[in-house]
Amino acid sequence: MLAVPVFDVTGKRTGEMEIDPAVLGGHVRAKLLKQAVVAFQDHQRQRSARNKSRSDVEGSTRKLYRQKGTGNARAGSVRTPIRRGGGRAFAKRGPTAVKEFSKKMRRLARNNAILAKIQSQEAVIVEGVLFDPPKTKAFATMLAALGGDRGCLFATHELDRNVYLSGRNIPYADVRVVGELSAYEVLRRPRVIFTKSAFEGIQGDPKRSAASSSEAQG
Repeated sequence: MLAVPVFDVTGKRTGEMEIDPAVLGGHVRAKLLKQAVVAFQDHQRQRSARNKSRSDVEGSTRKLYRQKGTGNARAGSVRTPIRRGGGRAFAKRGPTAVKEFSKKMRRLARNNAILAKIQSQEAVIVEGVLFDPPKTKAFATMLAALGGDRGCLFATHELDRNVYLSGRNIPYADVRVVGELSAYEVLRRPRVIFTKSAFEGIQGDPKRSAASSSEAQG
């Protein structure tokens, strides 16, 4: 069993919660995590760049003049890339195939990323989180007390508007719903902070907690 420390919003340790490594995949699979990160970043590409090659531009394919005897340099059609109005020599094309990553692999990679953070002692749990009304300064103070002021992922059990508004303007801090996390988002920041209810959701059924992640990444 792995123990994850529990703190209150002031940074005082109040206990710990345990989780079975088997729930998060048993062991960290480095190659799978790399695949997850590469696939996530590949899916963020817009893929809208497109140029016309010499076969796409308008114009005749007739040779402009004979090869020899004119005193001019040899030339082909008006659509050649070296002439104004011609096609691009190495034209960019439309969407190419995206990297495939199955739902089962996404779930396992996400759980492995959380396991890696727990094993490296970069995952903590916070209880008693309440921001009503939203207060960015209070949120930043809490992150500093929990060691997340240099970059962290703050995971909640469900969407909490006040928590989101409190943390959205803090540099290098991401506020996410735990069910929508991907492996890339977990690994992107040095520290991961779970609310107590979010961590309990992972303990109970990590597949259900990750169910939204597969749809979010498509």
